[in-house]
Amino acid sequence: MNQHVQKPAEGEYDSYVYGYIKLLSDDGDLLTYLAEGLERVKQMVMPLDEDFASTPHEAGEWTIKEILLHIIDDERIFAYRTLRIARDDKTNLPGFEQDDYIAPSRANERTIADLMEEYESVRMATITLFKYLPDEAFTRIGQANNHPVSVRALGYHIAGHELHHLYSIQENYLSNS
Repeated sequence: MNQHVQKPAEGEYDSYVYGYIKLLSDDGDLLTYLAEGLERVKQMVMPLDEDFASTPHEAGEWTIKEILLHIIDDERIFAYRTLRIARDDKTNLPGFEQDDYIAPSRANERTIADLMEEYESVRMATITLFKYLPDEAFTRIGQANNHPVSVRALGYHIAGHELHHLYSIQENYLSNS
């Protein structure tokens, strides 16, 4: 059981992930980031009106509900990659096109409570996965979307990606309401 997960080094992730990883401190507290992120999302989203959360801030943009389901989808995919690479699977794991996932998700037809139930379930599974990985698994490198990636980089991606979207929701939806 590893409670301290060092931030990944350059070369352990694709360059676009740096924007997410830099949002987190370098104190190795990945499990806390994941747990606190869930609480932040609940506090931010649960009080929102259903119609407000189903309306984009601009034409062509995602709604808050779509952003939430995008975070869930992304986390599921990155947790799956984590499992495969942590178990020393050498397969080059496929990428995914996030925009293609939005329309079929039908996120806007769901309630905030439904989305948060799913969000919490996925997050708890992710925390448990990372909590019980052996120490040596965190620096294991695999391939995803034709790029090298470490297990710890996948964890920091999940936490930083969520934080990125929370900042976006705050800026685009809540600071003007």
